[in-house]
Amino acid sequence: MPTTRRRVSYAKPRPLRQASQAPEDQVDNVTRAYEALRPVIVSGQLPPGSRVSERVLAERLGLSRTPVRSALHRLEQEGFVSSSGTGRERRLIVAPLTVDDGREVMSLVGHLEGMAARAAALLPAAERRAIVKHLRDINTELAAESPNAGNSERFFALDNAFHSGYVDGVVGPRLLAMHRALKPQSERYLRLYVSVLLDQVPTSVKEHERIAASIAKGDADAAQRAAEANWRNAAERLAQVISRQGERGNWHSAAPDIAASRKR
Repeated sequence: MPTTRRRVSYAKPRPLRQASQAPEDQVDNVTRAYEALRPVIVSGQLPPGSRVSERVLAERLGLSRTPVRSALHRLEQEGFVSSSGTGRERRLIVAPLTVDDGREVMSLVGHLEGMAARAAALLPAAERRAIVKHLRDINTELAAESPNAGNSERFFALDNAFHSGYVDGVVGPRLLAMHRALKPQSERYLRLYVSVLLDQVPTSVKEHERIAASIAKGDADAAQRAAEANWRNAAERLAQVISRQGERGNWHSAAPDIAASRKR
């Protein structure tokens, strides 16, 4: 009796190349989402306290929700986004700008830049001279801009360039990575309140000169103290401004006023 052979079909295997590319594409999309979202938070285009919708952001960026969710998790870890509630009630918002948070952020940036100024002061004399010339050139431009209260963006760019002048190319990769993660958090405050802080530019210019002069002398202790003092004083100036104008995006601080208005 003849035997009947059964025809066996096999599923066509997926190309290995596509399988190996998927995780890489996913990581790239997380980076893309992160690099798109962080600048709009730092610049204030997404205001403090505003609701963050994973679905809306995914649609805007043309990505799936998975990489956007991962990017938001990273932003939350770094302090740009905060959450409230748990489970289905969990909500994400752009982190509020508060007096206490501003002081903490600027204190941390100040410590990092203090270490950077110290490292710059310990460089060979020729390298120090090049750095100090660069710092003083920027500080001169900054002093010239101070009467122009309408050009806050120019002030911000010059101030940022001054501080980068003794960090970039001076410190090691670990300190640089921490600085690049924290500095944008201070930028959120400075960008939002910079127009009010312009009155304090002459004071900032003097504090900058103390940093440059200490680096020029090769006095590491003085350079570190000067950089930390600049940020500590900036934190106090900022705290005064926030106290007058109010915290941004902080519903807890606004709650008593809202409750009072409802009673009326």
